[in-house]
Amino acid sequence: MEKVTFIDQTGEKMEMFVLEKTKLSGNDYLLVCDQPEGDAQALILKDISQKTAGGDTPREMKYRIVSDDDELGAVAALFESLLDDVTFTTDDDE
Repeated sequence: MEKVTFIDQTGEKMEMFVLEKTKLSGNDYLLVCDQPEGDAQALILKDISQKTAGGDTPREMKYRIVSDDDELGAVAALFESLLDDVTFTTDDDE
């Protein structure tokens, strides 16, 4: 499992594990979690990097947490279908 370091807007570093990558409606998404195994806090991130004119990957990737309920539901359902052992719950479900 790939481990990546994200830097938030305040400059704080967060290490997360990438469980899966997917594309929906032309957008790239990552499913990341704070632990490599077991129950973990997970986030769905949307790639908001600016692509170069030639289509090259930018030097610095930029992601934002998906917060729109409709978008989140669609992407979560896609990740659940891609990964047999993943089920999403929200803080409201607990």
